[in-house]
Amino acid sequence: MVKEAVILAGGFGTRLRDTVPDLPKCMAPVNDQPFLTYVIRHLLSQGIEKFIFSLGYRHEAIEQFLEAQFPTINYQCCIENEPLGTGGAIRFALQYAADENVLVLNGDTLYKIDTAKFYRSHREKSALCSIALKPMKDFDRYGVVELDDDNLIKDFKEKQY
Repeated sequence: MVKEAVILAGGFGTRLRDTVPDLPKCMAPVNDQPFLTYVIRHLLSQGIEKFIFSLGYRHEAIEQFLEAQFPTINYQCCIENEPLGTGGAIRFALQYAADENVLVLNGDTLYKIDTAKFYRSHREKSALCSIALKPMKDFDRYGVVELDDDNLIKDFKEKQY
C-alpha cells in the first residue's frame, strides 16, 4: 500500500486570482474550509501516513494552515525558489520521499479514488508509473489521454479549445 503522497500546491492560480487574490488555489474556501482540507482528509482516510507538500506561490499561507489545522500529521514542505513547472516540482519533491512508490496529486483537485486498489493494479502490471484518469464529457479545457485496448497510454493531447 502507498503510504506517502506528494501534493503539488505551488502554482500561481491565475484563473482564480479574482476570487481569491491573496491565496494559493488550494486554499480557496469551500464550505468555510480551505479546499486542501478535503484533499488531506481523503488521503488520511486512504491510509496515507506521510505528506510532502511541493510549494511555491504564497507558500506561507499553506504552511500556517498546516501548522494550525494539521499539526499532528507527518508532513514536510519543500519550497521552490523559482517556478519549476509540474514535472520539475514532482522531481524536486520526490527527493524527500522515503518509499519507491509515492502518490502524486494536485492540491487543488480531488478525485476520490481507492488508493489501495489503484496501487494493486500498479503492482500487478509491474508499471513504472500509473496515472488515475477520470472520464470527462466536456474536456476541451483539460486535454486528453488516449488509451489503447489494454488501457496503456497511447498519447497525450494538449488542451484544445
